[in-house]
Amino acid sequence: MSKLVIIPTYNEKENIGNIIESIISLHQGFHILVIDDGSPDGTALIVEQLRAKYFNVLFLEERPRKSGLGTAYIFGFKWAVNRGYKFIFEMDADFSHNPKDLIRLHDTCLNGGADVAVGSRYVSGGGNVNWSWDRVLLSRGGSIYTKIITWMPVEDPTAGFVCYRREVLETINLDEIHFVGYAFQIEMKFAAWKLGFKIKEVPIVFEDRKFGSSKMNKGIVKEGILGVLNLRWQSLFKNYRKRVKNNDYVEMSPYSKKVMAGSK
Repeated sequence: MSKLVIIPTYNEKENIGNIIESIISLHQGFHILVIDDGSPDGTALIVEQLRAKYFNVLFLEERPRKSGLGTAYIFGFKWAVNRGYKFIFEMDADFSHNPKDLIRLHDTCLNGGADVAVGSRYVSGGGNVNWSWDRVLLSRGGSIYTKIITWMPVEDPTAGFVCYRREVLETINLDEIHFVGYAFQIEMKFAAWKLGFKIKEVPIVFEDRKFGSSKMNKGIVKEGILGVLNLRWQSLFKNYRKRVKNNDYVEMSPYSKKVMAGSK
């Protein structure tokens, strides 16, 4: 029980069965947690039916209403840590992320010295497929804007295809991650970076969904623009490190200390 892929869903009936089958067919020992936010289209029912076929590999958690991408992932991170998973992945349900790239993300954390492996569109070898020019401009511009404001050395800070080592999620105070949409991905990477964890980007090709509708909206974009400014300001006063019962901060893992020492 070492690898868990977390997939938040809302109205993904056209995709969810196929993405589950695709991940399991890799035969790499990935477990899957689907977190469904009350999809009225029957997404959760499809997952529930597949659970009989993939018992102890596929899991479903249902929430009563649409509560935001960030809160779904935070729920999933806590679920994974409590059950002892060593590598925890974020992934979309709509095949924007190629399931085969899960293997490369895992290898980057397992053997490549990374605490966080990011499937990146904006490093050499990465890219987007079937995107309009204005969406590319918005995404790329947002990434550059985020780097300028936060100083974080990540080319694709809004990427939603990520592998975390368990130690990262144990160290971050997840209750201090407040963004729920576009800016959630930025804040998680920012928190990991501020705590000294090693982030590596793995080139991927992001392909726009073929089925279902995009979840992007003006509110999410606005959160990203204003959220980055707020994130930078709050970082002057905020410590993302989790406190333990005696009010001390959680120490960085020996693995991460070793990686940091080797990178100097």
